[in-house]
This record gives sequence, C-alpha cells and structure tokens, in this order.
Amino acid sequence: MSNTGRLKAIMQGKAARAIDRMDDPRDALDDTYDREAEMLQQVRRGIADIATARKRVELQGQEEGARYARLGEQAREAIDQGREDLARIALERRTSVAAQVATLRVQFEGLERQQTRLQETEQRLRERLAAFRIEKETIKASYAASAAQVRVNEAVAGISGQFDQAAARLDHARERIAQMQARAAATDELLATNGIPDVTGQPDADLDRQLGSTADRSAIDRELAALRERPGIDGDARGGAGSWLEIDGPR
Repeated sequence: MSNTGRLKAIMQGKAARAIDRMDDPRDALDDTYDREAEMLQQVRRGIADIATARKRVELQGQEEGARYARLGEQAREAIDQGREDLARIALERRTSVAAQVATLRVQFEGLERQQTRLQETEQRLRERLAAFRIEKETIKASYAASAAQVRVNEAVAGISGQFDQAAARLDHARERIAQMQARAAATDELLATNGIPDVTGQPDADLDRQLGSTADRSAIDRELAALRERPGIDGDARGGAGSWLEIDGPR
C-alpha cells in the first residue's frame, strides 16, 4: 500500500470512528435515564413539599380546634356567671373558628389525596426507571460486544490485506532468486569456457602465450623439414640409442 493510500485509510478510519461516537446509542440511553431519574427526583421533592404543607395545615387545624374547645368552655363559664353577653361573644367566635377548621380540614384532605397520588406516581416511575436501567445496561453490553466484534473483524481484514502484500513480496523474492540463480549459472558457464579473462595474471600475458605457441609451431616445422632431407631414419628415430635425458627441447 502506498503512503497516499495508507493516509487515506487512516483518515477514513478516523472519520468512521467519529461518526460511530455521534451515533453511539449508549449516550442517548444514558441521557434518557438521567432525565427519567431527574423526573423521579422532582416527584419526590413534590411529595416532600406536599407532606410539609399537609403537616402545617394539620398543626394549624389542631391549634384552631383547641381554640374552638376553649371558646366553648368560656361560653359555659360566662353563662354560669350570668354573663350572657360574654357567652354570646364566645359562641360567635367559636362559630368563626369552626368555619376556619372546616376550611383547614378540606385543605388537609386535599393535600392528603394529592400526596397519595404523587406517591403512587413515584412508585410507578421508580419501577419503570429500574426496568429501564436493566434494559439500558443490557443494550449497552450488547452494543459494546458488537463494537468489539467489528474491531476484531476490521483487524482481521487488515491482517488479511497484510498477508496479501506478504504473498506478493514472497512471489517477488522468488522471482529475484530465480533471476540471480540464472545469472550465477551463466557466470559459471563463462568461467568453465574461459570466457572471462584472468585479471589476476601479469599484464600482456596473453601475448606471451600466443608467441610461445608460434615458436612451438616453428620448431615442429623445422624438424619436419629435416626429416624430409635425410635419406633414412637415424638411430634416434629408430629408438635404439640415447636416453630420454639426451632429448633436446624445442629449438
């Protein structure tokens, strides 16, 4: 693979990873879970606020109820003392307190019903959030496993491409070896046929060899001429006398 192709593959891989991060469903699931959890917290805070308001109404109702009872005692005491006017005032005030207690009772019962509804909503949200969390983690685990499988497959695909390149390089190496072997065989043949000059010899040694060969041929020609001029074969030619030590070399 060329440098340009390798750079292109790297850029494409980075772009693909960036798109994968943008399309990662795990982030969307976590965001949804966080929003549901925040909603549950809001419901719980609402329940706490309503419970606080209900308690405040309850205390106020208890206080007004105690005042209602005290006004009744004051009215009886005023009658016992012959103060009908004071008894009338106490009864009028007790009537007003009774109306306030009735209003507080309505508020208290309304808050109680509202708190009950919110508690039921909180329970449903809590159950739904727990189920969603389990499903979310299952999906995230499946996605992580799939992403890991994709990375493994891509790595295997890259290794396969490298093996293809290695096979091509092996073929090229075998071809080069065959060429070198052919060249070696050719040079062996040249050496065997003396096709390559001996560069280690003395300068002009080839001329000396040629001159020596010419001298040998001239000596042989002289001997042949001498044999043709003699009437017969002498003793040396018949092999009767002389020793091999007496044989002269080429003249």
